[in-house]
Amino acid sequence: MEFLNNSKNYSLNRKTYINLRWIAIAGQFIAINLATFIFQFEFSFIKANLVVLAGAISNIYLISFYVKNLLSNRTAFNYLIIDILQLTILFYLTGGVLNPFIIFLIIPSVFASLSLEKNTNYILIFFTMISILILTFFYEQTSLPLPNRADINDYFYFSIPISLIVALIFLNFFAIIFSQEASLRKDALDKIQQLIAKEHELVSLGGQAAAAAHSLATPLSTIKVITHELSKTLEGKKDIEKDMILLIEQVERCNQILKKLTINPDVDDDFIEYELTLSNHINEIIRSFQSISKKKFFFQNNQDTNPIKFKRSIEIIYGLRNFIGNANKFAKEKIFITINSDSEITEVIIEDDGDGFPKDILDKIGEPYIRSKEKNFNTKAGLGLGIFIGGTLLERNYAKITCRNSITRNGAEVIIKWKNKDLIGL
Repeated sequence: MEFLNNSKNYSLNRKTYINLRWIAIAGQFIAINLATFIFQFEFSFIKANLVVLAGAISNIYLISFYVKNLLSNRTAFNYLIIDILQLTILFYLTGGVLNPFIIFLIIPSVFASLSLEKNTNYILIFFTMISILILTFFYEQTSLPLPNRADINDYFYFSIPISLIVALIFLNFFAIIFSQEASLRKDALDKIQQLIAKEHELVSLGGQAAAAAHSLATPLSTIKVITHELSKTLEGKKDIEKDMILLIEQVERCNQILKKLTINPDVDDDFIEYELTLSNHINEIIRSFQSISKKKFFFQNNQDTNPIKFKRSIEIIYGLRNFIGNANKFAKEKIFITINSDSEITEVIIEDDGDGFPKDILDKIGEPYIRSKEKNFNTKAGLGLGIFIGGTLLERNYAKITCRNSITRNGAEVIIKWKNKDLIGL
């Protein structure tokens, strides 16, 4: 998928990163001076402060000369390398891997794994591992009370860099996985917003078209009457008669076009605001599929004992249409839709006679961009995006959704359930 490979999608917020670096620099400065003046630790005090100063200068440079609000993948990588290098030098001066603050060395790479490109993360992880190994064997000797290599058992000593490397790989692995999932979900949610925006535009255009159709109906009727009268008056004049016939045909054609622009030509201009039951909505959706599909739809609403009317909702219609369309896609011949309602709940059950949800993805249904090992499923599926979009839209409107394999139909079964009080409030 292109958006995962495009480095422009990976960036860090400049202001946030600068603030985090100031916090780190202040912490380093306080720790070094407390260790020297309060706890009387002996190490290269001046060199350590110069390293902290170098970090502060690099942050000032970032503030002064980098004016963009977001750090690009490349720029963020360069500064994170500087952070790792600065920490490595500090730990070199203060006991190497025996420094109790050595855990902070893995933070830059973990931080990057949440926001930067995968290849960038791998390089930072590798660079951090090299730094840990260098600090294991090379560091400035310190005097008591700081720990010294000679005072530590070898097994304990080498367990420190090993544990750091394990923690580095473990934390980065999970951070990269979570980051990818977040990117996928964000992309899917962006698609939902685009779809809903288009639907709202279509509804708006439909309303304008309907208003125009109703407004033009009267003058067109007048033109039609006058044209018929003129054709009678001019009857016998062959040079004009053909033109009059053509004019009548064109007026009739205008009427037909205007009728198509309206959703229902028999209702008033405020037709978009009228309320329908869930059964009415589903009937409309089924009719739209029947015109393009050869499969049979069976709709039962006998148990809809408490039908509730609510205003036309783009989110609900689009969500239901996605699930019904999914059933139409995977059904062999038949799609079964049932509405049940009582005083408490209303539910829509959508079933098909297809092969059902593959077992290897059944517990992942509802996530975007899922893949099954079954080839037949993948050739028809939209990577789970349709179910994710439909489910998200319906859940935003208080629905609870259950996806499973049907016991009675052998295919897939989707149960969409509302509390009646939530449906009334829509």
